[in-house]
Amino acid sequence: MFDSTCKFLAENFSEDFASWLLGKSISFTTLSPSELSLEPIRADALILLDSEDIIVHLEFQTDPDPAIPFRMLDYRTRVYRRFPKKQMRQVVIYLTPSRSDLVHQTTFELSTTRHEFEVVRLWEQPTQSFLDAPGLLPFAVLSSAPDKLQTLRQVATRIDEIQDAKAQSNLCAAAGILAGLSLEKGLVNRVLRKDLMQQSSIYQEILQEGEYKEARSLVLRQLKRRLGTFPSEMEDRVQSLGLTQLELLGEALLDFSQLSDLSDWLQHNT
Repeated sequence: MFDSTCKFLAENFSEDFASWLLGKSISFTTLSPSELSLEPIRADALILLDSEDIIVHLEFQTDPDPAIPFRMLDYRTRVYRRFPKKQMRQVVIYLTPSRSDLVHQTTFELSTTRHEFEVVRLWEQPTQSFLDAPGLLPFAVLSSAPDKLQTLRQVATRIDEIQDAKAQSNLCAAAGILAGLSLEKGLVNRVLRKDLMQQSSIYQEILQEGEYKEARSLVLRQLKRRLGTFPSEMEDRVQSLGLTQLELLGEALLDFSQLSDLSDWLQHNT
């Protein structure tokens, strides 16, 4: 939920992110992970913004992840292979306070290989920088603001002033989702307009994402009940299926009696 919200904001308000992270307003388009042959297992959390001269790679994290440094190197080499002449800025943005040393790690080192990337800890960032740009408003509550509730009220006021109804509802929903990381849900709902949040495409995407995760979990449970444990490679293929394919598999698996039935279905339907 937090991944998809941050990804939506970065893709739809890329100039605000560029001004914040690069110090200048640049128009970006979204670069599809498929262009870099990235594995589906991480593609949903990867944000790549592409301009004529530079590619910005963003990773939003709620918790420290020891795999991040190598992932930065991995994505950097993939981008270089595809776009050898373009610069690249890689930024890991940690959303919630942590005392872990991992949130300060900005390098990956292996023998003679060394790769550097940037890290932003939102709880150390000045609040005003998020209040001055529409696309950054949802992050204001996660900044260094001492009074989170008062900051959320400021965010709500600025969102109400936005003229574009679609942007207004999306930012309201995003602000509500991210504020939930530091404030109780009841407080958030009292400050932000619930009707605006429910009208947003982010809200609808979250509903669809919940439906997708539920369907994927159900199909995997049913498969394991009928077939027992199956290879991780095969499970990964099931995990990567879209919602429609999962629904078809959910019907087909009722006739499965052995592992080869699943293998044959995947071969003919993916």
